[in-house]
Amino acid sequence: MSPAPEDRLAPDVRALVDAMTAFFPDLGGAVTDAAEARRTLAASPASPLPPPVVGSVEDRDIPGPAGAPRIPVRIYRPDPDDAPGPRPTVVFLHGGGWAICGLDSHDSTARGLCREAGAVVVSVDYRLAPESPFPAAVDDAYAALCWAADHHAALGGDADALVVAGDSAGGNLAAVVCLLARDRGGPRIALQALVYPATDAHQSTESFARNADRYFLTAAHCRWFAEQYLGPDGDRSHPHVSPLLADLASLPPAHVVTAGCDPLCDEGLAYARALREVGVEVTESHFPGMFHGFFGFPELLDDARTALADVAKAIVSTVSGRKNDGEPGGHAG
Repeated sequence: MSPAPEDRLAPDVRALVDAMTAFFPDLGGAVTDAAEARRTLAASPASPLPPPVVGSVEDRDIPGPAGAPRIPVRIYRPDPDDAPGPRPTVVFLHGGGWAICGLDSHDSTARGLCREAGAVVVSVDYRLAPESPFPAAVDDAYAALCWAADHHAALGGDADALVVAGDSAGGNLAAVVCLLARDRGGPRIALQALVYPATDAHQSTESFARNADRYFLTAAHCRWFAEQYLGPDGDRSHPHVSPLLADLASLPPAHVVTAGCDPLCDEGLAYARALREVGVEVTESHFPGMFHGFFGFPELLDDARTALADVAKAIVSTVSGRKNDGEPGGHAG
């Protein structure tokens, strides 16, 4: 009998990962239809934990790219007594492989960023694949960024503290809109906050193989997501698909969060390294014993609380006259 494979998760995490896996659709296996996957997720049990309290929450829609539908957004404002101005404005792009998830799935994460950073958060419900494949999500993300920049005064934000943030596929979109903002002459972004971002669609890193299964996000999921987003003939080397392959000079400062038990770990680390090599200021938080998705559980996991605090510190540091407590950095999982 062969020995059980090594479990590199932090000791308090395995039960959570197994519970999440039990309710997550078998993407690329028994489930190949994106609409079915979304229905399965919508039917999964809601979190028993109360959402973080913020000052106000507003659902509205904003103009989309030329010729495209309007974009639903959810705007979170901090309590003005807790976070007097000036405030950062965070354009938040949710994860979900460009094909699943939305405003509701990432509501607690957006609330947490709003509360911890004292920031206005604009969470963006960009179009999903395969119904709207690449570059629809990129176009929506950039349109939302431009809208937030143009409306910073009405949002209560500091004109010089525009932040783009996202997790997983949302981290990919956040990185890509920084490329677009540089190449199109704006808007000026003060920080890109990337939580286990997808940066190389070739999916050939060592961590992709090492963490192929048993840690919630699997290699099969990642392959399915890429197929939905790009179709059978998509260009995986396009810099707006794989920002790791882009010219990264003159991009905004970055804070990058990575997890050791994540297929995307190595490409996140490589992206931080590549940014630093071309002179971009980078801070990092790495959690060896964490999994893809851990950032959404600060109420349960010490490492998630630390990761959220690090991202919040980086966001706060974009506002002149406001100061964070300490510097983001690496942490043991």
